[in-house]
Amino acid sequence: MIRIRSRSAAHTAAIAAAVAGWCRTGDVIVLAGEMGAGKTAFAQGLGAALGVDEPVTSPTFALLHRYAGSVAMYHADVYRLETWNELADLGLGELDDGVVVVEWGDVVAPGLGSHLAVTLEPGATDDERVLTIAPVGPAWAGRWADLAGTVTEVAR
Repeated sequence: MIRIRSRSAAHTAAIAAAVAGWCRTGDVIVLAGEMGAGKTAFAQGLGAALGVDEPVTSPTFALLHRYAGSVAMYHADVYRLETWNELADLGLGELDDGVVVVEWGDVVAPGLGSHLAVTLEPGATDDERVLTIAPVGPAWAGRWADLAGTVTEVAR
């Protein structure tokens, strides 16, 4: 696990871009944090680094957006889901042709299998965020040391 500070939304996006460099199709990234913590800013930075050239917006009401890029990105928001059946209906586990990013995913993380957990918390100023990034399960194990090094360098 690593804990790093982001100075701004743009810095959060740059950290996400560093993460994107280590993503593979089939990866799941779980984003957690209170409203306004920077989850969508992280998803935007990740998307841009994956070659998404359209605006990445919060899928709060649509639940799931698909973005084409050099690697497809699926951006889900499970905040409004009330049952495990609703999560199953989204079919996130079947989206293995891209990277799946799940906002509010900490609530359903046990049902998502191996993933990268990213928690965003407020920092000392309005613009600052503290990000905690940790691998969960085996999918990120072989890449973790390199990913952590890259992200730590970008965070400086």
